[in-house]
Amino acid sequence: MPSTTNPREAAEFIRSRFGEPISTAVVLGSGLGAFADEIEGAFRIPYEEIPGFARSTVEGHAGQLVLGHIGGVNVAVQQGRFHFYEGYEMGQVIFPTRTFACLGAKNLILTNAAGSLNTDMKPGSLMVITDHLNCMGVSPLRGKNDDSFGPRFPDMTRVYDREFQEFAEEEAAAIARSGADFYLGRGVYCALSGPTYETPAEIRMYRLLGADAVGMSTVPEAIAARHAGLRVLGISCITNLGAGLSGEIIDHSEVMETGEKVKGVFKELLKRVISRIGS
Repeated sequence: MPSTTNPREAAEFIRSRFGEPISTAVVLGSGLGAFADEIEGAFRIPYEEIPGFARSTVEGHAGQLVLGHIGGVNVAVQQGRFHFYEGYEMGQVIFPTRTFACLGAKNLILTNAAGSLNTDMKPGSLMVITDHLNCMGVSPLRGKNDDSFGPRFPDMTRVYDREFQEFAEEEAAAIARSGADFYLGRGVYCALSGPTYETPAEIRMYRLLGADAVGMSTVPEAIAARHAGLRVLGISCITNLGAGLSGEIIDHSEVMETGEKVKGVFKELLKRVISRIGS
């Protein structure tokens, strides 16, 4: 059932446990939770303790909020998210995003595991999200508008902050110069309701629509963040090629395996970008 708790109540609870202001929030996708280990002075709150927060039920999502510092920047890191396909209402999916806004966060970094529709981006690559396609069949803003967060009809021309994209690309280039072997692409992320992976015919359709990667998250949070006036950066970890592009069967275990392989460069990139955003 949808929660009747207001995000402001959740924010007040978090503030009572961790009294420092939050400037940047981060959502960690499947297989990417290891980044939370990089937080200095980490203070962890299990989701079940936070009023209004749902529960993460998917492997690779630890289900806790981790607060602390990265390079002098105060952060709130969602180690595990809530997905529409888990049976949650959209209001529950975006509840943490609105809680971050109530905590005073100005920036939101969204990460996810995604399938590639662009053969230049192979498993193990990262992709800066430049725009998205909402193919989930519903908007997270459907229903009565809460004017305290944003307008009834928010503009979505620039969901993903261009300056933040430049930060990610510049820091990725610096990491590559140090000898790291990885590929950072740019592209459009297509969000689907899941939980089934796409058919080869669907992959061909989404390629025609202009998608470079597909996944089952991120877009609801990005829409809610822009509605509330937060600046957004999206980064996908490419874990597989879309159905029909490789001839192989897609399995969630490869999502976890790929996340493990790229965690070093992923953590370094996020730390650098957070520091740039915070400064």
